[in-house]
Amino acid sequence: MRFGVTLPNTGYGGAPATLIQLAVDAEEAGWDGVFFWDTPYAAAPDEPPMEFADAWVLLSGVALSTERVRLGTMLTPLAWHRPWLIARQAATIDRLSGGRLTLSVGLGAPDEQGPWFGGDEFDRRTRAAMLDEALAVLKGLWSGEPFAFDGEHFSTREVTFLPPPVQQPRIPIWVVGAWPRDPGMWPRRKSMRRAIRYDGLLPNVFGADGAMVFDATPDEALDDLRAMSEWVALERDGTESYDIVIERSLPDVDAAEVARWEEAGATWWLDDAWWEMYGAPDDPEPLRRRILRGPPR
Repeated sequence: MRFGVTLPNTGYGGAPATLIQLAVDAEEAGWDGVFFWDTPYAAAPDEPPMEFADAWVLLSGVALSTERVRLGTMLTPLAWHRPWLIARQAATIDRLSGGRLTLSVGLGAPDEQGPWFGGDEFDRRTRAAMLDEALAVLKGLWSGEPFAFDGEHFSTREVTFLPPPVQQPRIPIWVVGAWPRDPGMWPRRKSMRRAIRYDGLLPNVFGADGAMVFDATPDEALDDLRAMSEWVALERDGTESYDIVIERSLPDVDAAEVARWEEAGATWWLDDAWWEMYGAPDDPEPLRRRILRGPPR
């Protein structure tokens, strides 16, 4: 099991130097990964204003300030971006960090929330199609070979994208997958099949009512994880290493509890540290103390 911390680049996270220092603290405390939210979020009139920092600029700073820790977004709503811009930003940070970047992608904000700054509003089906096309563009550009693409949503004339990332055949990509608990819904696992074409799964679990499950007990979540892991191993035929990423709070979790999740198939545990940020949005010290305790090896 590897352990990562997702740093909230809002609130005090609007100060880039604070976030970069927290990332350095995480590396020194033995964490394996540091991740940032990737969103253009700005407060609406009915929300309290909060400062925000850009994930990609932060990743550049962390790449130069660390040597070992893995870096990434958590996550990039690829349908809201131009994929060739993400390809360039990601390849640059991958080279800047010596090949330490992971790109996490999903559909993006719920329909009623995005986009924040105007433009077209895309339903889930459209965003899924855009995600598939954008992923194809990333793969083609990162190959370093002549590449052209003509899709419904994205297109590029033939280009050769240089320099390619350090990591080949591509920067690792973790993809959100919707896991339905109800076996009757299993034929609809299109997003799961998308995820297993890449390098890792960020699972969202859905109940029989079609709603995302937020209140699962640890035992229920472990059962879901085992079922997903078995399905992934069967569908991928166990041929290559593959990450299954869980996001859960780590305080008071010991190594024995972590072992249960590892046995069930998790390879990465991202510490859900949002409560520290929301509990003290102007004070990074609670999160810093949590980071300095290190992960439960």
